[in-house]
Formats: sequence, C-alpha cells, structure tokens
Amino acid sequence: MSHDPTVNAGDIARLAGVGRAAVSNWRRRHDDFPQPVDGTTSQPLFSLRQVEAWLRRYGKSYQVSTADRVWQRLKAAGDLRLAELVAQTGALLTGEDHSLEPDVAALVTEMAAELGPGAAYELLCERYLEAHSRQLSVTRGDLAALMVRLAGATTGTVLDPACGVGTLLLAASPSRALGQELSEPSAAITAARLALAGTPARVVAGDSLRHDAFPGEQADAVVCEPPFGERSWGHEELTADTRWEYGLPPRGEPELAWVQHCLARVRPGGSVAIVMPPAAAGRKAGRRIRANLLRAGAIRAVVNVGASDLWILRRPLPGERPPSEVALVEAGPDLAQVSLGGPGVRIIDLLTDDVDLTPALHQRRDDLGRLFAETRERFLAVAASPPDLKVLDQPAGHPATTVGDLARAGLLTILQAPARMVLDGGEVPVLTGDDMLHGAAPSGRADAGQELVMVEPGDVVASYSSVRVVGFSGVALGPHLTLYRADPERLDPDFLAGFLRAAGSSRPTAGSSRFDARRTRLPRLPLADQREYGRSFRSLVLLEATLRESAALGQSLIRLGFEGLADGHLLPSPESPATP
Repeated sequence: MSHDPTVNAGDIARLAGVGRAAVSNWRRRHDDFPQPVDGTTSQPLFSLRQVEAWLRRYGKSYQVSTADRVWQRLKAAGDLRLAELVAQTGALLTGEDHSLEPDVAALVTEMAAELGPGAAYELLCERYLEAHSRQLSVTRGDLAALMVRLAGATTGTVLDPACGVGTLLLAASPSRALGQELSEPSAAITAARLALAGTPARVVAGDSLRHDAFPGEQADAVVCEPPFGERSWGHEELTADTRWEYGLPPRGEPELAWVQHCLARVRPGGSVAIVMPPAAAGRKAGRRIRANLLRAGAIRAVVNVGASDLWILRRPLPGERPPSEVALVEAGPDLAQVSLGGPGVRIIDLLTDDVDLTPALHQRRDDLGRLFAETRERFLAVAASPPDLKVLDQPAGHPATTVGDLARAGLLTILQAPARMVLDGGEVPVLTGDDMLHGAAPSGRADAGQELVMVEPGDVVASYSSVRVVGFSGVALGPHLTLYRADPERLDPDFLAGFLRAAGSSRPTAGSSRFDARRTRLPRLPLADQREYGRSFRSLVLLEATLRESAALGQSLIRLGFEGLADGHLLPSPESPATP
C-alpha cells in the first residue's frame, strides 16, 4: 500500500462538513485546489494529504476520523486488493495472523480502541459493501429477517452454503454457524464478522456443490441465497451424487441443485429458506424434481418477494405423512407481515403437466365479486373536473425573472442528490425518479451513513420528466433529482413548480440542446398573485392525479370483470347496455 490515500468529492464534503456543491465551487473558483490523481472525469479521486493541506491553508474546519483514515489507507491499494485487506483487518481484530503493514495495523488497533472491535469491523465492512455494491450480492435486510423467521434459524446450528460476507448468518445469530463461500476473502470476512459478534462458527472457502465442506453435518436450519444462472456448476462430475434424492438437476437448473444440497445438509424435520429466481417455479426442465419435492412434502411454501422467490422447505421425517397443501404467497411491500398460516393450494392440483409453483397463478380469488363491486364504486366516485381558467386574447405582460436570479437573490436554495447513492434497503426512505414519474410514495431505502439530502414539506422536487411539491419530511432525495427550497414568505412553491414544469414540458426532446432549469423564466409577482397561480397549478396537478387513478381503476375493473365472468363469481346483467 505505497500509494497515498485518495478521496472523492463526497468524502471531502463529509470531512469538511459541507455539501457536495461546496466542493464543486471550491474546484471551480480556486486554481490551487488539488488536481485529481486518479479516478475518472465524472468520479475524480484526490490525494487526501493534498486536500488536507488545502483545507488548512484556507482555514476550512475539517475532521478526519480514525475510521476514515483506516478506510482510505485500505482503499488506496486499489479495488483488486480491497477484499483481501478487509479480510486481513478482520484477522487482526480477531487475534489471527495478518499481513497488514505496521502503520495500517496501528490505525486499525486505534480505531478498535475507539469504537470496539466489532463495531469497528462492521463499519469497515459497510464501507466495503458500499464501494463494491455492483460486484457483491448481499441479501437485503428485510428479506434476510424473513428467511430467518420462516426457517426458524435462530437456535442450534445454522448453515449457509453460499454465505458471501455472512449477512444471513449474522441475521440468524444462531448458537453455532457453518458457512461456505467460493471467494476466500469473503469467507474470511464472514469468519471475522461472526467471531466479533460472539457466534461460534466454522467458515470454509470453496465450491459447495463440487467440494462440500460439511458432508457429515446435519444443521438445524439452512438459509441460502445461491448464485443464479451458473451453468458450469458441476453437472457432469456430480451425476451420481447422493444429494440428488429428488432427481438429477438438469444442466440448466443449478438452483435445483442448491435446493437439494440444502435439504441434504439439514436434519430430518429441519427447515430450509432459499432464495430462487421466479422462473425456477415453472421451468419445464425442473418439473420432475418439483413434483418429487411436492410428493415427499419437502416444499412447504413459495413466497414471491418481488424480483425473486423464497422457497421454504422441510426435510421429511422417516415415515412422516406428507401435507396435502403447500402455501403459495404473494408478499406485499412489508415482508414483516408475511404469514404462511392462510389457506394453501392442494398439492394434487399442482401435480399437472407443468407442476408450476408460481404464486401468482394460484391465488385464491373467492373475493372477486366483492372486489369488482368495490372497484366499480370507486371508479364511479372519481370525477375529473378541469380548473376554470380565464382566456386572454394576448398573453399577460409581467416583468420576468429566472430561477437562477431567484437563487442568487436568496429567495431559493437549490440542492441535488449525491451523484453516487446506494439504495440497499437501509432505514431511510428515498424519493426516486420512478416515484416522481408515477406520482407514488417514496419507494427507495438508503443507509443513514451516506451523505443524504433530506426533503422538507413545501420543497419542490424535479426530475428530468416531472415536478412535484412534496408534503412530507424524513425522506431523502433520490439520485438524479433536484430540490428547490423556496422562502415561503417571498416565493410560493406551487407557483415555482408550475413554471418549472411548463418549461420542462416545452424543452427540446432531440438534438444537443440541454435543458437548464436555472434559465426558467417566471413573472415577477407579489406573493398574493403567486398564490393565485399556485392554486391553479395545484388544480391541474389534482386533475392529473385523478386521471391517473381513473385509468388504474378502469384497468382493474376490466381485469376483475373478465376474471369474475370467466370463473363464475360474476354474471351478465340484463340491464347492461349491449355494445355493437
């Protein structure tokens, strides 16, 4: 690690206690601001020592914590060695042999003394996962909690045969943990995290399917999110493997190999929770194995959790009578509410030519008639009333200003979300570009440790295609969004939002012209007149939302009508007008 530690613009802003915009201004206004030493044009990296010297020279207050210094030293070695160095840091903190340079080891020891070894290592692991969010697959927190709950993986011995950096085993916090991971650095990181959390564990690096590290073990529960779509999983050399109790997995069905591996490593009566691609529930190649799992009573539930499915399995006890039903569940946005206690689907009805376990195909619709009636009432209750606006022969003439002028005059503050923002299921809700486009509630989640821009009621938020006045707080601004915070005593937010939207909707859609919101023109008006405009703009926004709701209700009404007529929950009404 001979290179100097480097920092990006976000790091500099955090160290100096300012926003990223301030760092951009320093670079633009000060010729002596340090030049990038690495990175790219859009994501430059600067020497930490040069930045510190510049901040001192200009009297800028800053603070580099011990944790920041450790992280910058590790990161300075480059991405290729970062995983190894994080693993070596874990070895140091757990009292194992390590290969860290003495000065880095001294910094790590100092950080551990300040924060405690466990908290110090978790902080470094969080930074590592954030820096490699695209390369590492980490089970999101709510899904991990659901897996642990449904598998009962909180006591006894719990195994994760594709443990990554230990997310699922840490969520389980069992009496004893077993883990296997193909990547040696990731396996070492898992071992260190579990050791520092006080969980007795054995973690082995290696390929679980080809070189099972625990052939004689029978865990009390297994939790696993295996790699998807890996065609070179060992089909040829594992043809006669004893784990394939329910059938030889086809070459193109590696996930069914992982399912059987997990079942083979759990005790009779023990449970398995494994993340699966939705296609695995219905692919033709895997239907024989799915049928055998159903007949044996090994599959207890398939829960769709959005982009993936969660299979809950149980290794049958000798002589145990299989259940007659399996739970096929469509989970809502709150996974904490998922329950398997409702009515299931009869296994005999699933043993068709397809043996398709896709939850959406088997949802009970006994409430179709009630849903149709309720949706029809809501559809009829939605009224689209356009605002009553005065029509002029000539445009009203008012002195004009621009958004940029308002910002310079102090009537308006303009903020942008961080350019690099990790939405990884953290505790802070985030307003995203998709939420803006569809007029939806904040759907993203981010970790509070990031540099976030928090919105306030009355803020105007704009994306490339939409503008919105928000009425909530405690929500962070999402990537590629801009926030306009008006002084409410001098500038009406709805007035501002209306002119921003009008300018955006009329901007060029082709060619090289770029839309600059700061050049948006709006009339200079007293606050009372601004509010009159604001009320009209709000009525147009309400009309838009009403039409959106009407369209959604209409589509639901059509779908429920077709389904209800087809399955007998609805009958034709003799009073219905005929359509030629």
